[in-house]
Amino acid sequence: MDLESVTYRNPIKKESWKTVLTLAYQSLGVVYGDLSTSPLYVYKSTFAEDIQHSETNEEIFGVLSFVFWTLTLIPLVKYVFIVLLADDNGEGGTFALYSLLCRHARVSLLPNTQLADEDLTEYTKDGIMADDKRAVGSSLKSVLEKRRGLQRVLLVLALIGTCMVIGDGVLTPAISVFSAVSGLELSMSKEQHRYVEVPVACIILVFLFALQHYGTHRVGFLFAPVVMTWLLCISGIGIYNIIHWNPHVYEALSPYYMFKFLKKTQRGGWMSLGGILLCITGSEAMFADLGHFSQLSIKIAFTFLVYPSLILAYMGQAAYLSKHHSLESDYRIGFYVSVPEKIRWPVLVIAILQAVVGSQAVITGTFSIIKQCSALSCFPKVKIIHTSSKIHGQIYIPDINWTLMLLCLAITVGFRDTKRMGNASGLAVITVMLVTTCLMSLVIVLCWHKSSVLAICFLFFFGSIEALYFSASLIKFLEGAWVPIALSFIFLIIMYVWHYGTIKKYEFDVQNKVSINWLLSLGPTLGIVRVRGIGLIHTELVSGIPAIFSHFVTNLPAFHQVVIFLCIKSVPVPHVRPEERFLVGRVGPKEYRLYRCIARYGYRDIHKDDMEFEQDLICSIAEFIRSDTSKCGLEFNNFEDDAKMTVVGTSASKLGVRMCEDDIDSCQMEGTSELREVKSPEKVKKRVRFVVPESPKIDLNAKEELRELMEAREAGMAFIIGHSYVRAKRGSSWIKKVVINYGYDFLRRNSRGPTFALSIPHASTLEVGMIYHV
Repeated sequence: MDLESVTYRNPIKKESWKTVLTLAYQSLGVVYGDLSTSPLYVYKSTFAEDIQHSETNEEIFGVLSFVFWTLTLIPLVKYVFIVLLADDNGEGGTFALYSLLCRHARVSLLPNTQLADEDLTEYTKDGIMADDKRAVGSSLKSVLEKRRGLQRVLLVLALIGTCMVIGDGVLTPAISVFSAVSGLELSMSKEQHRYVEVPVACIILVFLFALQHYGTHRVGFLFAPVVMTWLLCISGIGIYNIIHWNPHVYEALSPYYMFKFLKKTQRGGWMSLGGILLCITGSEAMFADLGHFSQLSIKIAFTFLVYPSLILAYMGQAAYLSKHHSLESDYRIGFYVSVPEKIRWPVLVIAILQAVVGSQAVITGTFSIIKQCSALSCFPKVKIIHTSSKIHGQIYIPDINWTLMLLCLAITVGFRDTKRMGNASGLAVITVMLVTTCLMSLVIVLCWHKSSVLAICFLFFFGSIEALYFSASLIKFLEGAWVPIALSFIFLIIMYVWHYGTIKKYEFDVQNKVSINWLLSLGPTLGIVRVRGIGLIHTELVSGIPAIFSHFVTNLPAFHQVVIFLCIKSVPVPHVRPEERFLVGRVGPKEYRLYRCIARYGYRDIHKDDMEFEQDLICSIAEFIRSDTSKCGLEFNNFEDDAKMTVVGTSASKLGVRMCEDDIDSCQMEGTSELREVKSPEKVKKRVRFVVPESPKIDLNAKEELRELMEAREAGMAFIIGHSYVRAKRGSSWIKKVVINYGYDFLRRNSRGPTFALSIPHASTLEVGMIYHV
């Protein structure tokens, strides 16, 4: 399958209303599955032990008032009307905000940025001027760019938000499924329920994670109908309860009841905010999954269906509880007791399906954010499987999937109640929202160029609300809130150690680059025998000759006739267009046949398999040779500079040279040159032909260079990859020695190597061992 042919939604292009409404319907199953599940456990978690109900309805009405205004201010006002506007070329999420800041201010810690990257279509810096008169924005940008410590703080802040999203990926499936099956309590005794609830929840969780390798697209057609059915169901039940039990429950929407609630309950009411917080779990998905839909479709779905359905559901529960607060056991059940007895079993089935859908969305989101972290060198390399050739965001990561499953089962078996699960989930959710608020305040100044007063108002208003909820969740540290902190701490250590080790390794490569004088002293033959074939050297460097090359040629007596220094680099944009994929240039004079190729990928891009990538790589070199206008000879001055590199597209971009292998007849097409008729002098395993456009005409030197590249491709390709052993140099602090010698080394040995990440066949791989003293 041609993964480059995947079409990405253009956020600027106007979409028809039919398309918008279709996307709004589809977003129900992907974006709102988690948020729509929260009515199952909000009231039960809130009234668990922190506040005692009384004969009056002040507590019930107070909780409903908090739920209403929390849903209104955070998901509706903050996310729908403000945060969704901070998209990164149509993409959202914590790392989208971080990459947006990295493009508007040089705050990235990895020093592999190039001026050519700023010419990418999706790298546009709207509104930035050289003589920016916005003193606050320019001064803030200057401070961030000069202070390495602030850059680390910004990275750690983004990583904390990311780690909490991963923690939410563990907790949400557990609390959603466990709350859904809690309805069994109504049809059996407490003793029976105790032995049935946990096993049933565990079976559903195992089944859920076992289905992940099939991909969301195989069962996705069920998601939107399930969520819509669930929303219509809970809103219908809510309307019934309002009319039947307490039509005056709408009075509780007044913020006055929040004041009365806190005045009466005091410390217990403040602690119960951790349960109320659960009503907005899943709100972050509106921003995180923005790349799959459009701003308008997500706004329509939430404003006209999800938001009113949730409000009606919570009002209905409050109306029922306001007339049944004398039933202690029923009161503590929460959702199912407010469902009319005749439809409880159908509602239970729908609730379990809804819990599975909500969990699926969170698990998929966890896969996506792990991929983004790995692309930006903040997480060890993992095996990523793309489950759909049409929808670029649907991926499956086996290692992460089974890790999440084991952690989910441990949480379910260990806690066995929604109260502690809710405490844990609430802290994870509110931390992500706090991080988003902090990053958004920077985006308002640096990217939107608004006044600092507006940014401070945004930070103060939403930050104070979220800080209140955060404090209420953190106070329950020993009652379950320690779980997301522990999980996030572990993942944060892994991410930061990997990022730190990657930076130190890259800095070592830069400091130990081979000089051009050494290369010229070898001559065109590089001082050794040049054998047929292509030698592909994988390096992290975007300029210069890596030390691995000198290490190799000084230990072996032969090298390939064509050498390509390949750097696969991630850039801080979501996608790189196929026609902008490669940067190609020469290393040294033409007769050396040394090329540099930088393959650029966005943090949401799909990495093609080995055969497609090899073909695109060779075609990019051939197109560079065809279009190169420099004269033969020693015109290599400053050849490492970005200005000497040419942007070349992939074969899918339909531009320039194309390559045909084995099937010669397939090359008989319009617009080819005589190069396809050239016969190889020897019998080879694979026949290769280049299809070259008729215009412009190429000179004899370029033809000879193309012929040599074609023969080298027919002879085969060998992959030379450095197998690095990173050690802290003498005199380093004990902390650095522990981080590098034990932490980074352990992660490197237990993560996927570059051969796996590049889908390189092991039979064609040659690893060159080197020790890095960083």
